[in-house]
Amino acid sequence: MRLSWFSLLILAHAANAYIGLDGIQTMSVNAFHCLASQGYSFYVTRVYSETGHVDLNGVNNVKAGRAAGWRDVDGYIYPSRRAGSPSATQQMKDTIDTLNSQGAVIGMIWLDIERDPEWSSDLGVNQQVIRDLVKQAEAMGKKVGIYTNNNNWAAIVGINWSEFSSLPLWWANYNGQQNYDGFVPFGGWTRPAIHQYKGTTSGPCGVSMDLNYYP
Repeated sequence: MRLSWFSLLILAHAANAYIGLDGIQTMSVNAFHCLASQGYSFYVTRVYSETGHVDLNGVNNVKAGRAAGWRDVDGYIYPSRRAGSPSATQQMKDTIDTLNSQGAVIGMIWLDIERDPEWSSDLGVNQQVIRDLVKQAEAMGKKVGIYTNNNNWAAIVGINWSEFSSLPLWWANYNGQQNYDGFVPFGGWTRPAIHQYKGTTSGPCGVSMDLNYYP
């Protein structure tokens, strides 16, 4: 079994930095071929949205990336906290079941933890949501990472909550720098795994994207 791109990062530091993208627009196989020719080498897409449903567009994007020969393709969940949404456990189960049934293979499933008015004012409640998501993903054999930054983490679960500091951190900080400069430890993390260094950008090949770096 091939290790995910993040697993390879943990095992050994690559000689060169890698630049990738995340986004939610519909992606074709040709778009992935084009992006590869422009030096992009990893991709993360939304596979569950804040509306409380699996993002089938994202699932299809995973398949398109794989069909284009991309080896480093991940998905992220934006947990829905809206009234009437499935439980956190069910959201993760629905996501992974759909990915599996559609033959959409991801290396890592990331939890998008960012401020949203639907999160509870009770930090303990929010901590349990994350706990349930991680537990269900791991029970179904998926590697899990956390997407957040210190401001979001502090507001949602408390800056010092470190229960999942062993999971990789995808650090959101739009400073435009392809490095980890400016990172201040929080939540038990001392170093990010990935840096999302620029937000919505009109990239090459007609693709709107966020830009990401890992060494």
